[in-house]
Amino acid sequence: MAGHSKFKNIMHRKGRADAVRSKLFSKLSREITVAAKSGLPDPTMNARLRLAVANAKAESMPKDNIDRAIKKGAGGDAESYDEVRYEGFGPGGVALIVEGLTDNRNRAAANIRSTFSKNGGNMGATGSVAFMFDRLGQIVYPAKVGSEDKVMEAAIEAGAEDVESDEEGHTIFTAYESFAEVAAALEASLGEAKSTKIIWRAKGGTPIAGDPVGTLMKLLDALDDDDDVQNVYGDYEISDEDLEKFG
Repeated sequence: MAGHSKFKNIMHRKGRADAVRSKLFSKLSREITVAAKSGLPDPTMNARLRLAVANAKAESMPKDNIDRAIKKGAGGDAESYDEVRYEGFGPGGVALIVEGLTDNRNRAAANIRSTFSKNGGNMGATGSVAFMFDRLGQIVYPAKVGSEDKVMEAAIEAGAEDVESDEEGHTIFTAYESFAEVAAALEASLGEAKSTKIIWRAKGGTPIAGDPVGTLMKLLDALDDDDDVQNVYGDYEISDEDLEKFG
């Protein structure tokens, strides 16, 4: 297990600014509704719903919003959303995976393809970049939960695969198959996590620098602005200087 990685594989997701908070809540609500509709409306009996609610709480989503989303899904009259995944390449040859929930697959595919092409990228076929990523569980704790050594020890004991720690917090990675068990073990030893989710983590990295970074940021922002898009993952490696300049 590695304690720290020089380059982080970034999952780009807006939500830091108040101006995009409502859009973030909309995406979180959609995931909660889909989770509640696909299983029991009780988070204690529905693992997907439990994760969706936990992630909504981590973003300070109001309880009333969460309850409404659950009731909408449990009521049976919610829209039917399909889970979709798109793959492609962005500026500089970076690999991107786009996950979404949509009530219209044709519209979603056309919009994503157009967004790629308008922002220096190309959408590829399913499987064109997925092999460059691992499907993993990701559990995030704030720095205040404890030292790097404490979290590392707890992660090893819980059966996690990797840990990355820095001044902002601790990110623990697990095998896809053991995600729920590891998350439960960590909660018992460290308390409730800041976020728990299944992610795509790049196996390697594609360095990108200069003006292409700005174009990539525009592509990522445009994808994130799409209502059908839930998450975007990439294998890009960007220096702190370029992130400061173009981010």
